[in-house]
Amino acid sequence: MFYRVGADLVLVAHSLFVAFAVVGGALAHYNRAWIWLHLPVVLWSAVVNFASWTCPLTPIEKALRTRAGLSGYAGGFIEHYVGHFVYPRGMPRQLELVAGVSIVTWNILVYAVVFAVSR
Repeated sequence: MFYRVGADLVLVAHSLFVAFAVVGGALAHYNRAWIWLHLPVVLWSAVVNFASWTCPLTPIEKALRTRAGLSGYAGGFIEHYVGHFVYPRGMPRQLELVAGVSIVTWNILVYAVVFAVSR
């Protein structure tokens, strides 16, 4: 039971991390201090995709699921939980590159809007 709850908590944390990478820049509209937390998250997200790395949260979640007697999954977090919606036949390397470019491009646009509106 402990390991399953731990795996689920890691899943929630990972999901929140991804969501923050995507929409966290909007918080800078309310308080510029968010930028100092958000930009490293965006950088990390982009680098993980560009370098085809595995986020450390993925093997932690998988290990906890295995210890709980549940089956793990192949591939990475995005590939497992999101990828099949975007690319049903698997997530090719090119899609990781698209994800990296998308997260950077999206956040440049978000910050451009935040700074333009804040003037």
